[in-house]
Amino acid sequence: MTDVTEAVAPDGRPGPDDTDAQVGAGAPERVGVLGGGRMGAGIAHAFVLAGSDVIVVERDPAAASAAQDRVAQSLRKSVERGWAEPLDELEGRLRVAVEASAFVDCDLVIEAVPEDEALKADALARVEAVLSPSASLASNTSSISIDRLAAALSRPERFLGLHFFNPVPASALVEIVLGERTDPALANDARAWVEAIGKTPVTVHDAPGFASSRLGVAIGLEAIRMVEEGVASPGDIDLAMELGYKHPVGPLRTTDIVGLDVRLGIAEQLHRELGERFAPPQLLRDMVAEGRLGKKSGRGFYDWT
Repeated sequence: MTDVTEAVAPDGRPGPDDTDAQVGAGAPERVGVLGGGRMGAGIAHAFVLAGSDVIVVERDPAAASAAQDRVAQSLRKSVERGWAEPLDELEGRLRVAVEASAFVDCDLVIEAVPEDEALKADALARVEAVLSPSASLASNTSSISIDRLAAALSRPERFLGLHFFNPVPASALVEIVLGERTDPALANDARAWVEAIGKTPVTVHDAPGFASSRLGVAIGLEAIRMVEEGVASPGDIDLAMELGYKHPVGPLRTTDIVGLDVRLGIAEQLHRELGERFAPPQLLRDMVAEGRLGKKSGRGFYDWT
């Protein structure tokens, strides 16, 4: 699973205000991002704008080149919207590589690989092995226990969760997730980093689904059950939440944007850890099996073609 999130722009695309937030002092000088997909590229973009030198590491040269293009395109949009620095200066702060050893001089590395616990644990251990003892390590996981991921690390006190939201440029929120052994000073540093990239931090302690994914998935699953039971149409359910509760995007449109397969994966994780209230509806399983994954496949609860 990739690109996990519960916060999106109203139409699922970066809005007019994305990348225009004010950034300030406090960003790390050298930031690494492991994984250059949509989430990793968005994270890299945010730190480049904040003045950090950023290196993105991918699995092979082709993926690294695609990640560089992804970040460069996002930076170009920022300049077109009026970002003060010229594009060549922004791109000069970005590098890509294919080996974790490229992170050796980083002050902070953020892991943004697919949402698989074993994959993340292995990736984090490989990255930690090349970092200095004073460097910080973070995971962009949306639902996997920070304490379980920390069990694979030699310096769990230098590790925490930094859960960004999709699309990163348009989202104002970053969830800071503290493990049992996270150094309190690191938590303070993380709040400064988040504010330096023009976003708002919320701090939660390690728990299944943290705060945002747990609440977002709970609402989304109930909305799917309502469709399954014939309570109302997807459009009317979403409109009720948008107008009645001021949600910028209804839960079913959000599910389409996030990806039904992604939502199913998080629900299954929470079902295992928190019980039947997170049991995925059969309709969700059926739609994923049929390839109706939402916006990325062209069809979900809505037609995106």
